[in-house]
Amino acid sequence: MSMPSVDIASPAVPRAMPRVSGLWVLLALLAIMALLPFVASPYVLLLMLPFMGYGIALLGFNLLFGTTGLLSFGHAMFLGIGAYTAAALTSKFGVKSFELLLLAAALGSGLVSIVTGLLCVRYTRIFFGMLTLAFGMLFHSFLFKFYAVTGGDQGMRVLRPLLLGMEWRGGKTAFLTGPFYYYSLVLFALLGLAMWRITQSPFGLHLKAIRENAGKAAYVGVQIFRMRLAAFVISAVYGGIGGTILAVTTGLADPELAYWTHSGNLVFMAVLGGSGTFAGPAIGALVFVLLQDFVMSLTQYWRFVMGGVLVLLVVFLPQGLSGAVSLLFNRRNGGR
Repeated sequence: MSMPSVDIASPAVPRAMPRVSGLWVLLALLAIMALLPFVASPYVLLLMLPFMGYGIALLGFNLLFGTTGLLSFGHAMFLGIGAYTAAALTSKFGVKSFELLLLAAALGSGLVSIVTGLLCVRYTRIFFGMLTLAFGMLFHSFLFKFYAVTGGDQGMRVLRPLLLGMEWRGGKTAFLTGPFYYYSLVLFALLGLAMWRITQSPFGLHLKAIRENAGKAAYVGVQIFRMRLAAFVISAVYGGIGGTILAVTTGLADPELAYWTHSGNLVFMAVLGGSGTFAGPAIGALVFVLLQDFVMSLTQYWRFVMGGVLVLLVVFLPQGLSGAVSLLFNRRNGGR
């Protein structure tokens, strides 16, 4: 005699929420930026250009800070190198090709980073930060004092470049919010893909091992000095390219681009977005640009407000915006 079958319902198991790659977050953000010109005003589009410049620079900065564990307080020097390279080539030598400007900025930043990095990357922690700050202040002093070469506090004018060898007609706003906007966006995407490949490569894994424990990494054969120097050079190249975009956007290479407070802004953006994630610093750059514009429209004491935001961020949200979102997803996922 057969026994009646008993249907026992299995307890519902919560489905794990999929983990979102940092690359996909960055590409989604860039896709939104691509659609923005169809719905946003020219003023909003002009705000997005500094975001792209800072976003590119922060991709490199985060390779040094978030991946390698070296915090630079003078990284704005490389943004200044990129900006003044574009200014010198366009206004003094008549070079208008934007591709050549980017190449020259990358080479100039790379060469300077090799010279300074040979000394800086021998040290870590506060010593590395102080050395980078010292070099940054030296470069700012050079830009500020040598009027005949750099224009001093007046800066240097950056002429409108050619994009892909073509001269685009129309006013400055039409140029910036049209062809230059999309050119910068595509450049941001390509450099983002390249940086993702770098961080996921054996080289990137070596940098992470150095960040976690340099002694153990050296014991298993990782070349600590060479790896740190390579990361420093790559981050400088990204900074030079970002500085070129910032200079073309404003039409001016200003010595304040290389001032130590500007380096502090880069650190602020990285911490705001979350330096422990790939797309975090780019998100931090976007939030910083929008927040700064909003606060400046309300009060002249915007630096006081931004400083207060930084204090609250460090105290209550040390993992940054990206880290907070990841923590929220993990809680909804039952801690899995």
